Amino acid sequence: MDVRRSHQLHTVHLEGLTYSLAAEWLTERHRRWPYSGNPHLLVSQQTALDANHPSVVVSTLKGACPSLELSLWQLREDRILDEARLSADPLRLMRLFGISTGAAMRYVAAAHPERCVRPLR
Repeated sequence: MDVRRSHQLHTVHLEGLTYSLAAEWLTERHRRWPYSGNPHLLVSQQTALDANHPSVVVSTLKGACPSLELSLWQLREDRILDEARLSADPLRLMRLFGISTGAAMRYVAAAHPERCVRPLR
């Protein structure tokens, strides 16, 4: 899926479920607000029609899942760590999540500590 970051397109590789949910949301969003100029993926009735309005704020997302005990950032970190456990491939993590080389290596090291050589002090 291509997304705009600043003034450039960035390809984000999504697994099947996430891709289908994002595609369904984009279809629904276009049905509801066909002339929306807001570039953000997540919009609300208030933010959809104003291109200068920010995306949906975190408090809106938290309100949708009040029983969720993790923050959205913690969910993202957990998702990245789970992928690191499955693949142990830092390049895959970088492509899937748009993270830096260093971050990808830290996730792989956290997921597979037995494979990482620690420097002697």
